[in-house]
Formats: sequence, structure tokens, C-alpha cells
Amino acid sequence: MRIASATSAFPKHYYTQKVLLERLQDYWGDQLKNPLLLARLHRNVTVDGRYLAVPAEEYVDIKTWGQANDIWIRVAQELGERALCLALHNAGLKPADLGALFFTTVTGVASPSIDALLINRIGLPANIRRTPIFGLGCVAGAAGIARCADYVRAYPSQAAALVSVELCSLTLQREDLSVANLISSGLFADGAAAAVVTGADFESEGAEITGPKILATRSVFYPSTEEMMGWKISEKGFRIILSTEVPTLIRENLGRDVDAFLADNGHKRSDLNSWVLHTGGPKVLEASADALGLHNGELKASWDCLRKVGNLSSASVLVVLEDVMKNRRPAPGTLGLLAAMGPGFCSELLLLQW
Repeated sequence: MRIASATSAFPKHYYTQKVLLERLQDYWGDQLKNPLLLARLHRNVTVDGRYLAVPAEEYVDIKTWGQANDIWIRVAQELGERALCLALHNAGLKPADLGALFFTTVTGVASPSIDALLINRIGLPANIRRTPIFGLGCVAGAAGIARCADYVRAYPSQAAALVSVELCSLTLQREDLSVANLISSGLFADGAAAAVVTGADFESEGAEITGPKILATRSVFYPSTEEMMGWKISEKGFRIILSTEVPTLIRENLGRDVDAFLADNGHKRSDLNSWVLHTGGPKVLEASADALGLHNGELKASWDCLRKVGNLSSASVLVVLEDVMKNRRPAPGTLGLLAAMGPGFCSELLLLQW
């Protein structure tokens, strides 16, 4: 099994963090009792700028969850199509080559789900197996690749694709001035990504699959941690739940779980020389580095992606993977780990060989 390609797609509306801070200060106006707190929180997330689903001036006109979700459905189709078409192109595949399509998001809802709409837009096979995934949040990029791997393990002559679209700006709650919402207003961003995974016996004319092999995968669930991250859903939409204990949970568990996963596959942490981790945020990346003993620039790709485009929830780890495959490709034979964490609380681990 190989990851044949990983690609991203972004809206055309990009703003520096400075401009977004000014827009948010105007957006909240007199409701914001401490503008300096918002500025400090935005500075601490170490993001230079982010893409938005629609022009910044249009957010003030979004009054209901229904209006926000209608925008989500429209933009999700556009970005999902671009990301998947580019992923297929880069892998040398045609739409007809896909046997399964997984779609993940945590920022909008649609029925038919976006994957069904993409079948019509792109002309994917009518008998493609599709699986929409909602609720996994930040972990879903890694989990989605793992589910693609499960599929092509069962059908080794086929290929599966994952599409992630997250439009976090459309979930912003105007009435919520909690620290969690203020942080999310500076950290989370909009974008899409796609990945294609091919089975061991996959063949397609013109395709040259050179991406990393998926040697093994593991899902880890942490019992009684469901209150640490997620949404509180009401008639106003999605209200962020973000516990300050998340970094502690990562420090206490991630290193042990990675070591156990590697040991079960005949390896140890020192065997790895490539790391593709979900961007999370500064505290999440610092906690991950502490848990894994990575303090020599091993997570630079994750830090760079966070700085450039913010946290894209499920799409983040795919954007990091794209960057590594394009710009930081390890030497052939190098072992690596792709990992993400998210609501549940849970983690998803993939052992790769480049």
C-alpha cells in the first residue's frame, strides 16, 4: 500500500493575521471587553495568515447557522473538487481508477454528503464505495488515510481517495467570548486536502506510484476524555470545546502509545527519521515534541504549515504530508510516522516507509 499523492486547495481570500485581528475586533465591537487579550492570543498561536471561505467583509452578514452552512456546502464542493482532481493528476490516475471515496469534515453538514456531490462534479464511477465521516475533527486526516489503507488491503488492485474540507471560519460564534473561542478565532482556518492510496497490486496506465508505503496503522482511544475537545451544538451552530488539559494528555500518552505501536511492528522510536504530525497549535506541537523527544527541528514541516495557513483541523496533517512529499522528501527506505490527535480524545498512527 502506498500514499500515491497528497494535495491541498484553498479559497482565494487570504488575509494576514494582523488584518484578521482588526476585522475580529470590529466584528465583536463593544462586546469585546479586553481587546488586548484577543491580540495576545492571536500572537501566541504563531500564525502569519489564513484563508477564508468568503471575503472577510461578508461574515458580518451571516446571521444564522443555516446561512453559514449553505456557504459551507457551496465552498466545500469547489475546494473538494480541486483538491481531489489535483491529487488524481499528481498520482497519474483517472477518476475511473478510484474504487472508494472517503470524505471527512467537522465544520458543516450536508445530505447528500459532499462526497456524493463530488461524484457528479468530477464524474467518478457510479459504483464507487463512499464513506462520509463526521466528528473526528483534527484526527480525521490521519484516520482517513488509515481507512483508505484498510480498503486497499481488502481490495489490493484498487485505489481509494480521502477528501477533507474544513471551513472553520464559518463556525465562529459571535456571542461566545470564551477564551476557547477567542483562541480558535486566531488559530483555525479554511482549506481542503486530498490523498490517494493505492493497493499492492494496483496498476493503471500512466501511473507511477512513488509515495511512501503504509506499513501499519493504529487507532488509540483515551477513555473518559470526551469533554476535552469537540463541539457543543445548538441552534446557533458549532461552539468550540477546547480543554487546557489537551497538552498534558498528549505528554502523558503519545510517547508510550507510539513506542508500543512501533514495538509491535519490530521497531523503536530511534528507527524513525521522518515525522508528519498534525499542526494542532503551538501548545499541541510543543507537547508532541516533548512526548516524542523531538527537539532538533524534526517537526519543522508542521510548524511551517501552522505558520503559513493556520490549523485546518482534519486537513492539517494532509497539508503537512503534501509539504514533506514535495519539499522534504526523505531518502528511500527511511521510516517515518504520520500522526494526528482529535476529539474522542484519540490518536491515529501510521508507520510509513519512504
